[in-house]
Amino acid sequence: MELRQLKYFVRAAELLNFTQAADDLYITQSTLSHQIKELETSLNVLLFDRIGRRVKLTESGEIMLEYARRTIRQAEEAKQVLMDLNNLKTGKIIIGSTYGLVNLLLQSATEFNEEFPDIQIQIVLGSTSDLMQKIRSYEIDCMLSFMPSSEDNQLDVMRLFSANLSLILHTSHPWSKLKKITFQKIAELPLVLPSQSYSIRNFLDETLLKNNMQLKAKIEINDIHSLLDLVNSKKWCTILMDTSLFHFPELVAVPIESKNITREATITFPSGIYRKASLVFFQNLIMKKMVMHNLV
Repeated sequence: MELRQLKYFVRAAELLNFTQAADDLYITQSTLSHQIKELETSLNVLLFDRIGRRVKLTESGEIMLEYARRTIRQAEEAKQVLMDLNNLKTGKIIIGSTYGLVNLLLQSATEFNEEFPDIQIQIVLGSTSDLMQKIRSYEIDCMLSFMPSSEDNQLDVMRLFSANLSLILHTSHPWSKLKKITFQKIAELPLVLPSQSYSIRNFLDETLLKNNMQLKAKIEINDIHSLLDLVNSKKWCTILMDTSLFHFPELVAVPIESKNITREATITFPSGIYRKASLVFFQNLIMKKMVMHNLV
């Protein structure tokens, strides 16, 4: 069993398509199929059921996938430990973020690059649920989101700061100067809202339920930037966290007058995984920014 074979197996298992997996790995499909077959032979089990041109994981394959990911990750950790030991400031960190924290991430990434100019920063944007899948499969090193603290022993979740649920509207709107606004008033407005695949929408729906309120969205969309584009057209309003107005200077956030509208911004790491020196620096950089802005 070789590390290369495990990497081939994991990518094929994630895509359930040998052709796509081979393309992603820059190898031929025949090479991929041969190496996976060799892996199955060495383990004396079938990892995939091959049904015509389709494949799916067997029960053994499902079990093996978790261990394969862990083995690959441990091999990468060992390499990183040695690099840190030798003070080699090279490599890559992969940071995931929900849209509401992109501004913080990009500011931190710029400062990080000044300290580690030879380390590549890969940024992955997505919903909290999407990023959670990636962090559990070790596809990203950490994520910035509004996921609350968790008792899950596979995750280390650290609080950054608090943010408030707010009405987002254009500065030209007559209500843009309000200090606060109620859900009852918001119900009068034409609303576009995030789709239910976003944690912010789930949080909003839970808050409305607690307040015995209902809001009707004219449009639901699964892209926050596009949603803000619609609000920027002056025809719509939306509800997001007050940290979400990145790159939209003509929009304002009016706090909503209600209980339980505060969420905690957090940084999350997979638990029990060695954190490379560059990643620790990135974490400390973000925490330092929180102190400087009195957000902690």
